Amino acid sequence: MFTGIVEELGRVERLERTGASARLTVHAPRAMEGTRPGDSICVNGCCLTVAEPRDDAFTADLMAETLERTGLGELAVGSPVNLERALRPTDRMGGHIVQGHVDATARILERRHEDHWDMLRVSVPEDLTRYVAVKGSIAIDGVSLTVVDVADVINVVGAAEVSESTGSSGSLTVCLIPETLRRTTLGVKQPGDSVNLEVDVMAKYIERLLGTVAQQAR
Repeated sequence: MFTGIVEELGRVERLERTGASARLTVHAPRAMEGTRPGDSICVNGCCLTVAEPRDDAFTADLMAETLERTGLGELAVGSPVNLERALRPTDRMGGHIVQGHVDATARILERRHEDHWDMLRVSVPEDLTRYVAVKGSIAIDGVSLTVVDVADVINVVGAAEVSESTGSSGSLTVCLIPETLRRTTLGVKQPGDSVNLEVDVMAKYIERLLGTVAQQAR
C-alpha cells in the first residue's frame, strides 16, 4: 500500500520487451535505501515488485496486463518516473490509500499556469466517472491529489477524438502546488500526454456494499 506522496524522481535506464511482457530498470538511489528483492515500489502509480535490486537502481518485470492497463510500456530511456516505496505501519498517511493498481490511462486535456499553482484537467474513462467526486482523492501517475472539479462531458477542442481514443466521457480538474510541480513528473506533463489513473478504492468498496445490501433487501 502507498500514500501517493512521491519520494523520488527516478530515471528509466532500460525497457526490454520480451514478447507480451517486459523488464524495466529504473535509476533510483534514494528508493533503493533498505530495499530488498521482493519489495514493492510504486512507479508512476503502478505497484511493481523489485526483482533485481542494485545500490542505485532496480529491475522489475512488467506483465501483459501491466503493459495493457498502464502507460509504463510507453516509457523511454531517460524518462522521469514518480517513485514511492511501500508504506510502513509507522509512516504518516500524508496522502490517501493508494494500492498501485492502475484503473486506466487517461489524457491531459488542459494545463493552465497561475501565480502560485498550475491547473490540470484530465480525461476520465466512462466507467470510472462515478468514483470521482469534488474534494475526493485521485492518484494521477501515483501522485495523491484532491479533485477540485468534475465534468460529466468533455468540453475542449478535439473532445470527440479524446473520447474515441480513450473511452472517456468526462474530465476532472486538480491543482498542483509548487512542491508537486518540483518533485513529480506532473511538473512537465503537457496536454495530450498520457497518465495513469487510480480512483479511490473506498468508493469501489462502498458501491459493492450498497449493491449487496440492495440485493439482500429484494
